Amino acid sequence: MAKATKKVIADVEMSTPQRILQAAERLFSERSIGDVSLREITSAAGVNSAAAHYHFGSKDAVLDELFAVRSRPIAEQRERLLSQVKTDRQGRPILEEVLRAFLRPALDMLNTPEGLAFTMLRSRMVFEREEVKRNVLDHAFGRTNEMALQALAKALPKLSRHELYWRFHFMLGAMVYTMARPGRIESISHGEIDTTDPEAALEHMVRFVAAGFRAP
Repeated sequence: MAKATKKVIADVEMSTPQRILQAAERLFSERSIGDVSLREITSAAGVNSAAAHYHFGSKDAVLDELFAVRSRPIAEQRERLLSQVKTDRQGRPILEEVLRAFLRPALDMLNTPEGLAFTMLRSRMVFEREEVKRNVLDHAFGRTNEMALQALAKALPKLSRHELYWRFHFMLGAMVYTMARPGRIESISHGEIDTTDPEAALEHMVRFVAAGFRAP
């Protein structure tokens, strides 16, 4: 009874936008984003449709805000770490430091409830419409992606922009797959590899990705 009372109090204290975002996250985690309607979200949140249209305007806007909220801790830590990257004697950012600054925030978040919720939402985004994906991801990570690309370009001045984009793409793939924790390598290695250890995953990924960025 006490737990139920606390939950009711918590729900009452939440603002209407927070209730809408919470309901959307729960529904998105149960089904694909495309299968959930704004009407279902408002019904689950216990608010009327007019409230959702007033605060957000559309389901895409709800998704955008929810993704922004969940990704904000990653983006803020990433920005801070990228601004503190050490340089070598030529004044260039040290490649491994750039990679570590970019990758660490996402991997560190995996052992928190917020990080797990973000990973679930991020995996659902794969199946969302292309224009929605681009808008949401640009809103959440556009600034820190550009910061990382600028630092990588300075660290690897001989690498063309075209090639830099491709290698950045492959790094993102390794990061997102590791965040998803599908368990395949644990099965293949018969438990020798544990991708749930964020520090081990980070160091192995930094070495692997750095070699890829330095390749001819």
